[in-house]
Amino acid sequence: MAAEVETIVRLPVLGARPLDGNKGTFGKVLVVAGSRGMSGAAILCAGGALRGGAGLVQVAVPSEILPIVAAANPCYLTAPLPQDMNGQLSGAAYRELPRLAEASDVVALGPGCGRGEGITAIASTFVATCRKPLVLDADGLNALAAHRDGLRGTRPGDRPLVLTPHPGEFARLVNADVSTVQANRQALAVRFAAEHGVILALKGYQTLVTDGRRLYQNNSGNPGMATGGTGDVLTGLIAALLGQGLEPFGAAQLGVYLHGLAGDLARDALGEISLIASDLLEYLPRAIRAQQA
Repeated sequence: MAAEVETIVRLPVLGARPLDGNKGTFGKVLVVAGSRGMSGAAILCAGGALRGGAGLVQVAVPSEILPIVAAANPCYLTAPLPQDMNGQLSGAAYRELPRLAEASDVVALGPGCGRGEGITAIASTFVATCRKPLVLDADGLNALAAHRDGLRGTRPGDRPLVLTPHPGEFARLVNADVSTVQANRQALAVRFAAEHGVILALKGYQTLVTDGRRLYQNNSGNPGMATGGTGDVLTGLIAALLGQGLEPFGAAQLGVYLHGLAGDLARDALGEISLIASDLLEYLPRAIRAQQA
């Protein structure tokens, strides 16, 4: 790891909400997620955005699963997108997304989308053309693994791009095996973020957040969070913090801390073994209150 990388310890804090604020004041988040059999990823990601304080959340999903997603929570909007025969987003879905993104402040893309030609086309095009801050996770990252050289220099203006891979997804991005990633987490994360101009949250024990110049090592969280769907919650949470005006590194940093703290509070109440991803949504408000105290 380069000697000039600054180690960050202090966490940002969300400011007090203005009395005359409205839902537009606190950020409009578009979640593009889900596929046949993975509607829960869209639900959890959108729930993370809501519990993270976003003023308005819209979830864009393959049309087949829209009734499931819409029924799961009355607090977000939904939008149907074209799908292929496998129940995943088709390439035609991209024609709808610029309009939805334009009405939003932040876009979260990837949870539960599956690995298909449609999501590969959408992810690569979105990175190149979307003018809004973008949080990319899960299958959005997998779609870019074959196009990682295209990450550099493709972002319009200074639009931030936040990537939230687990070690397996990051290994695909850097064309390495997982054991190599785990043995060199800090050096690889810092180098990748610096070379591609992104904010990287490399998940796992002591999640790392870096923009290539700064590095934060998280100290919250526990093994009970090693269960399906917790990463989807984190994606929505970081998007919500971006929408509320935190600078991108700070949004990722605070997001991973609050996500882990919610997991710790859930563990204390429920135990590690029985902890599930939706528990994080219940305990996120308590985590936010504790961090602001």
